[in-house]
Amino acid sequence: MTERATVILWSDYVSPYAFVAKAWAYELEADYEIDLDWRPYTLDIASFQGSVEQRDPHHWRRVRYAYMDARRFANKQGLTLMGPKKIYNGRPINTGMLYARQHGVFRAYNDLAFERFWRRDLDPESVEAVGAVLAQAGAPQGFAAFIEGEGGARHDALRSEAEASGIFGVPSFVLDGEIFWGGDRVFLVRERLDEKGVPRRR
Repeated sequence: MTERATVILWSDYVSPYAFVAKAWAYELEADYEIDLDWRPYTLDIASFQGSVEQRDPHHWRRVRYAYMDARRFANKQGLTLMGPKKIYNGRPINTGMLYARQHGVFRAYNDLAFERFWRRDLDPESVEAVGAVLAQAGAPQGFAAFIEGEGGARHDALRSEAEASGIFGVPSFVLDGEIFWGGDRVFLVRERLDEKGVPRRR
């Protein structure tokens, strides 16, 4: 009998590509007998796409294309994707993922955090604002203490773990140590799951 497979998914709420890949990840989990292990990976956007001050015309063309491409996928899903007004540090909103998972409200928080940020209705750097979204998702009070203590430490440790394993961007799916970067690589994850004989749910 084939063992149940685990697929790790590294994600970041302030990444447009992670946002549009959410539905594809849910579909993957619905289709296969897998455990989908969502983990936060907070991008250093300045090193990934260059700081605003350092971007030359070539970098700006890449940035504009990235959002244009992500909007195509968002539009297909009926999602609102409004480009952020600044480069954010997503550590608080991403640590919220850990708190939500700990309290059994991950899916509700995941949906709310993505939707509200990309509608420009959530400051991802505000511990108070993230705590309010967690409360709306059904989590208890206590996020501020969590991010100051074990939660923040766990977030930072996961980021180091991700990079040590070869992760450099989101969304990244990992199956048996093999990395698939980008939501458009989900079809390759599906191929691997089929090759390994992982049962389908439907």
